[in-house]
Amino acid sequence: MQTRAFRMNLNPGQAEEYRLRHDQLWPELAQALRDAGVVDYRIFLDEASNALFAVMTHEDVHGLDQLPGSALMQRWWQHMQDIMPSHPDASPISVDLVPVFSLTPG
Repeated sequence: MQTRAFRMNLNPGQAEEYRLRHDQLWPELAQALRDAGVVDYRIFLDEASNALFAVMTHEDVHGLDQLPGSALMQRWWQHMQDIMPSHPDASPISVDLVPVFSLTPG
């Protein structure tokens, strides 16, 4: 298993809409993430800065690199583009976070 974390941002005033859209996550997108090897995916919001912090755990062998090219992911990005900073292809602007500490069972 591998865990990665990354930061995205919301446009001001869009926290509730972001939460609503994820509460209504398309079942086919959830399945595509699982099929790509995602076993846990959590997103946290810093309400003071509108920063989103995502933590994703996935299988060592995964298909995450194929998701951005899928029509489904393109649709999701377009669906989210109006509430968060995005690239011209509609993908959210994100920054990978560097791990600095881990406490795991041992």
